[in-house]
Amino acid sequence: MLPTSITVAVIIVAIVLWIISIQRRLVVLDENISNAMNQIGVQLSGRFDALMALLDLTKGYAKHESETLIETIKSRRIIIMAKSTPDDVMHQEGIISEALGRIAMVKEQYPELKANQVYIKTMDAVQTFENMMRTSYLIYNDSVTKLNREIRMFPVSIIAGMLGFQQREYLVEQADKVDMLSMK
Repeated sequence: MLPTSITVAVIIVAIVLWIISIQRRLVVLDENISNAMNQIGVQLSGRFDALMALLDLTKGYAKHESETLIETIKSRRIIIMAKSTPDDVMHQEGIISEALGRIAMVKEQYPELKANQVYIKTMDAVQTFENMMRTSYLIYNDSVTKLNREIRMFPVSIIAGMLGFQQREYLVEQADKVDMLSMK
């Protein structure tokens, strides 16, 4: 009876250690997603700052339009954090695209704005943040893929369900974004 008890105890310990290792691996994958979302929040914050600088620049050309847009952005902006959803990010991207579209209209009405060196430098900064956002999206989606793949595989799927891990949504880039190159 003693060898049977030892065998059962060893099997139980092995199963518990296996579950712990799965939980630890899922936590790492989940943390990678949270970190990627935080990075997206940092990039979005930088884009909003560059956008606000661009709007300040357009005040001299279309004061009422710029002030209205600045107030709209301030009231609709949210901070993206680890627990934010892809829908939150896409909503913020929509606000930025809308503002950039309005700035493009102002630029067309005032050709001297297009030649302004500060405008050109600020647009370059906005473009740089846009490129960093794309990279952040790739990192986020790659992290989501790794977690979702792990959660979907048997027998991890059973443990993941018991521990409360769920599949995450991907970030999908908006098709109606303003083309940054046309704004320069």
